[in-house]
Amino acid sequence: MFLTRTEYDRGVNTFSPEGRLFQVEYAIEAIKEPSSVEKIMEIDEHIGCAMSGLIADARTLVEHARVETQNHRFSYGEPMTVESTTQALCDLALRFGEGDEESMSRPFGVSLLIAGHDENGPSLYYTDPSGTFWQCNAKAIGSGSEGADSSLQEQYNKDITLPEAETIALSILKQVMEEKVTPNNVDIAKVSPTYHLYTPSEVEAVISRL
Repeated sequence: MFLTRTEYDRGVNTFSPEGRLFQVEYAIEAIKEPSSVEKIMEIDEHIGCAMSGLIADARTLVEHARVETQNHRFSYGEPMTVESTTQALCDLALRFGEGDEESMSRPFGVSLLIAGHDENGPSLYYTDPSGTFWQCNAKAIGSGSEGADSSLQEQYNKDITLPEAETIALSILKQVMEEKVTPNNVDIAKVSPTYHLYTPSEVEAVISRL
């Protein structure tokens, strides 16, 4: 019996003869679509999250992370570390196709950047639809992320100041965006050490330095 690609991509845990999981590959491609919604949200007072991909999937993951961080704070009287929060998100992302009632029917079609500040200092993590995460110094996600990542690698250094980081991030975003960068289509957030989403006037101040 021979199976076509269509038959292999019906199940979230069905591998092709080449060892590929098409459902995961489809989810990874979905996060690159320029039409997908990208937002920045607060997870806890010391953790923020930027997302690219399917907004409904992102909200599910963010709500899960919020519950986990609040439960941890209630149980242990201290904030959850950024790495543990990221791990909790990826644990949920890995639960698709397990066969139980609580498992997801497909991978989450969203990529996340999780930034925070805890007892270990500032940190940044990247997650993809496969449930894998990496710690990064600088990272871009979404449409145009490949070119943006290359620019970040060239311009980032460990001694960078916050104003310098703002300028570099907006300059790179300006290069990859198809429309003019304005406070109406750009959000900026920082975690230093608490989460803060910039106001339109604060975003305008950064744009004016470009």
